[in-house]
Amino acid sequence: MSDYIQENTKEIPVKYQPDVAVAGGGIAGIAAALAAARNGADVLLIEKQCMVGGLATSGLIAGYLPLCDGYGHQVSYGIAEELLRLSIRYGAQSEVPLAWLEKKEETEKQKKRYEVQFNPQYMALLTEQQLIKEHVHILYDSQICGVTCKDDRIAELLVENKSGRLAVRAKTYVDATGDADLYWYAKHPTRLFSKGNILAGWYYFYDGVQVKLRPLGFAEVFEEEKKNTVKPLVNRRFYGVDGQEISELLLLSHEAVLKDIMEMKKEKPAMEPVSIAGMPQLRMTRCIQGEYELKETDNDVDFPDSVGMIADWRKRGMVYEIPYRSLYSKKLGNVISAGRCICTDDGMWDISRVIPPCAVTGEAAGTAAAMTTDFGELSYERLAKRLRRQGQKLKISEIE
Repeated sequence: MSDYIQENTKEIPVKYQPDVAVAGGGIAGIAAALAAARNGADVLLIEKQCMVGGLATSGLIAGYLPLCDGYGHQVSYGIAEELLRLSIRYGAQSEVPLAWLEKKEETEKQKKRYEVQFNPQYMALLTEQQLIKEHVHILYDSQICGVTCKDDRIAELLVENKSGRLAVRAKTYVDATGDADLYWYAKHPTRLFSKGNILAGWYYFYDGVQVKLRPLGFAEVFEEEKKNTVKPLVNRRFYGVDGQEISELLLLSHEAVLKDIMEMKKEKPAMEPVSIAGMPQLRMTRCIQGEYELKETDNDVDFPDSVGMIADWRKRGMVYEIPYRSLYSKKLGNVISAGRCICTDDGMWDISRVIPPCAVTGEAAGTAAAMTTDFGELSYERLAKRLRRQGQKLKISEIE
């Protein structure tokens, strides 16, 4: 049985009053903040880490997965493509997709998907500079710890950092936390990823010649014939929404990384670790229950309210339109989600959690946030017109 203490009542200062508050500075949050700022909003981006980029940078998951369908056709545009190009401004850590960057013929594009491995440090620094250039205010090292609600809307976010507890009062909020934290704090229905996450311990090392990424505990294996060839680091799954469990995950991850380093040094004595992840490498945790649950079987479906397209990073030929209805709930009018906490089934969750979908949904969410204070009432036609003007293609029929 737990003991409890009574915390003294506090006066919490409303420190910031932006038009749009973006909760979470991962790829979805970056895209949302850029889109909102470019549409004239005063934007505050709140990030609990000390750099932007989330799993892509602090988490060292440095794979910019495909913007194309695998058959030479690009499907994701706008900020999703902008960030890929930005991530490799000073070089890539894998083969550069020149056929795509140089807009070569379709036959050349079919040979390599529009994807790349980037340097996470460059990605963090360059995206931060871009946000500053677009006049986005960044609040680092700040943890969202609650919300206040009024009339089915979030009134304020409660944030804690070195200054203590403070409040942020915005007109609209983008939940790009990856864990649907704003919806959860507002007691709006959310759900957990039913399978949980495998243990991962990606890290960088120097092999005596060059720096390389070691994807330890790689990811889920989907091909049936390969499932027995890849063993998980531990026989346990992690759901990622409990502080004690996350601490245990990190301890096990660090232990696995150190063990792997020692094993590698036996064969390569010059090998030295360079960087380990600064956050838990959790892919799927908690998502919202929005107006429409996007499903893995919805490939090639023509949605009347599509805000962009994504490809399946795991296999060629699978293209999805993202319906606007999967980003919000009418029961929480001034909040919209982006990234890996939009409303999906479990199969679609693994497709929509990676960088291009996070950027596509982030751009849509940030654009909408600058246009309305009630997402359920926003005219889709107005939003679609704005997204197209920004360079996004929305419908499968628009694929060239």
